Amino acid sequence: MENILELRHVTKTFKGFALEDVSFELKKGFIMGFIGPNGAGKSTTIRCLMDLIHVDSGEVLFFGKNFQGDCTELKQKIGFVYDQDVFFQDLTAEKNKKVIAPFYKNWDDQKFYRYIKEFGVPLNKKMKSLSKGTKMKFALAVALSHHAELIIMDEPTSGLDPVFRRELLDVLLDVIQDENKAIFFSTHITTDLEKVADYITFILDGKIVLSKEREELSEMFRIVKGPKTMESDIKQALPIAYKETSFGFEAFMRDDEAKKISNKTGIHLERPNLDEIMYYMVKSRRNV
Repeated sequence: MENILELRHVTKTFKGFALEDVSFELKKGFIMGFIGPNGAGKSTTIRCLMDLIHVDSGEVLFFGKNFQGDCTELKQKIGFVYDQDVFFQDLTAEKNKKVIAPFYKNWDDQKFYRYIKEFGVPLNKKMKSLSKGTKMKFALAVALSHHAELIIMDEPTSGLDPVFRRELLDVLLDVIQDENKAIFFSTHITTDLEKVADYITFILDGKIVLSKEREELSEMFRIVKGPKTMESDIKQALPIAYKETSFGFEAFMRDDEAKKISNKTGIHLERPNLDEIMYYMVKSRRNV
């Protein structure tokens, strides 16, 4: 199946921070969750994707082509939901729509107003008077209204109430029923991704730690719990991360290593969720 998005060895250096050799790919018909702690490089990567900043080396490919410096055609195919104010704040939502719509040759007014009604966005209020969550809903309605093939979202559920977050995920699952479309979804709310993401790409300190199918990722690691008397056995098994608890210890290990000690008395294995995987991977890097 064709890649809708591909990064090949992308590097971008700033003072005090760098994206280093960032590579991953997203195929049509799938949702990719992009995770990492604050400052890991998520937003910088997205700015590189959107050609808002130029990469020092490497390639960003959409639909198999490098659009760098010629984004007009590309932006017709991409819906972008950004975690910042990008609309005219002194204009109403309706007037913003009238400014934006002519830029898209496939703009669909009927679809726009359907989403606006569904999301409960007031069209007659100025953007600056709307809450962050309502602005995000408006941005999403715009992104979904010009038949974009790729939706890129930077922290779209940040600031949204749990009810609308769930509704948003339902909308994304509905969009992805079209197998020619894909969604790239950056967030720190990993529970949202566990409901919808097919793939997870994890960035830390400007480097891609892993990019895997979500189901495969959940099978790669185990949380191992046990009494303090087992501490030396666990440490000999070279856990990725280890911490003492009031009941004994908790270790984060690769599944194959965890299985080697699973038959020892008092040892208990658990499958980690995305939050725990991210926590322990970050913890292991900081302890190096």
